[in-house]
Amino acid sequence: MPADVASVLVDGPWQHRLVSANGARFHVAELGEGPLVLLLHGFPQFWWAWRDQLPALADAGYRAAAMDLRGFGASDKPPRGYDTFTLAADAASVVRSLGASSAVVVGHGMGAWIAWSMPSMQPDVTRAIATLAMPHPLALRRAGAVLHPRQLRSHTRLAGLQRPSVPERQMTRDSRYVARLLRGWSAPGSGWPPGDVVQRYADAMALPFVAHSAAEYYRWVVRSQWRSDGRRFRNRLARTIGVPVLHVRGGVDRAVARGSGGGSDRFVSGPFEEHVLDGVGHFVHEEAPDAVNGLLLPWLDRLP
Repeated sequence: MPADVASVLVDGPWQHRLVSANGARFHVAELGEGPLVLLLHGFPQFWWAWRDQLPALADAGYRAAAMDLRGFGASDKPPRGYDTFTLAADAASVVRSLGASSAVVVGHGMGAWIAWSMPSMQPDVTRAIATLAMPHPLALRRAGAVLHPRQLRSHTRLAGLQRPSVPERQMTRDSRYVARLLRGWSAPGSGWPPGDVVQRYADAMALPFVAHSAAEYYRWVVRSQWRSDGRRFRNRLARTIGVPVLHVRGGVDRAVARGSGGGSDRFVSGPFEEHVLDGVGHFVHEEAPDAVNGLLLPWLDRLP
């Protein structure tokens, strides 16, 4: 097990920074100059998931900043604050701490869940959003409510994260939990991820307090449904999104069943663009980086 967070400060053309935002300290890998694009990773990952997008965005004239979400990587890991309201405030505060008044927010998985929330929770800093492998949260909840069979199978992993202490032990004991999840959610037979990628993510998940923080994200998603904060979340997310939205999903995503991924456009009143990548699983930007970059960069260039 890595002794400290040095293992996640992976060398590359980017610059590593620590910024204070929303009462915590966040690690950001930054590259390029121009309009800010904030990149939010998913589970079980950290900022390094965007290693193929950072140089592409910088070369295209953007300032790309991939942050470690609260509780992950080299960012602070406080015991609380894993509700979506706080996580959206984290992202907005990081944008301001980087000296920008607004940003395009790009997220994958749980990072996309946060990105979907930004236009209603943090509208002043949200110029546009791009969401990868995650439908609008209310569309996803509706799919679960109607018991879509493939989505129910995906929800078994979500249910497993609700158990006290058990998932934390599973995630930190060895690399098998992370390996099963990465391979189980990626395209079958694709060969992704290779062993070195599995080990890097497993090492990052084994850092102190990361596994607990990761589980807390999903515990809030489930448990808030029957509480007042869950009702506030649903009411806030029911507001239509007026900023441009790019939505990209894999055609064989086994984390979010294809039949449950539709309907996000009903929550968008602004320009909406959706693409399905055939033969690609949940980790679209890593399994098919060229295809994702080929969609993301022209979309960014077309933004007002």
